[in-house]
Amino acid sequence: MPRLNLSETPLAGVRAVRREALNDARGSFVRLFCSEELASAGWHAELAQVNLSRSERAGTLRGLHWQRPPHAEMKLVSCVRGAIFDVAVDLREHSPSYLQWHGQVLSAANQTALLIPQGCAHGFQVLEDGTELLYCHSTPYQRDAEAGLHPLDPQLAIRWPMPAGLLSDRDAALPTVAAWLAGRAS
Repeated sequence: MPRLNLSETPLAGVRAVRREALNDARGSFVRLFCSEELASAGWHAELAQVNLSRSERAGTLRGLHWQRPPHAEMKLVSCVRGAIFDVAVDLREHSPSYLQWHGQVLSAANQTALLIPQGCAHGFQVLEDGTELLYCHSTPYQRDAEAGLHPLDPQLAIRWPMPAGLLSDRDAALPTVAAWLAGRAS
């Protein structure tokens, strides 16, 4: 049976998840999610929600999003068609990687996912037209708990691989790190 192989990233608690595939003359079989295998990386919740995201144009930026407690969520992000540059930003004050980011190419071809713990923001840039993502969430979405940071904030200095393309009005209006921190202090 194929397994999920987890490896560390530079951000505390963020794991790259490489999937093994069983291939034969008929095609292939790949395990997308296994709570037992992900438990070693901190996934102890039920699988609460699964979402599919489709982006039409390469260059599109989405994020950086997260949910505030008590609705904080862990995410397993997989690219099932096309490719993205996936980014996690550590927002946990006592983490050794606080306010640092990690980016990684996820694609249907490389069978790699990113496991993002609670307290991290998530965003991505689409690298191929018609890209689709599958998100597994540990907590259902709550509109009143949504939060975000501007993906082009110079303080974060995320090195997106392409010039910024389409950005939603919602994401364009997200605060910078400095504004977010100032809001938390007041």
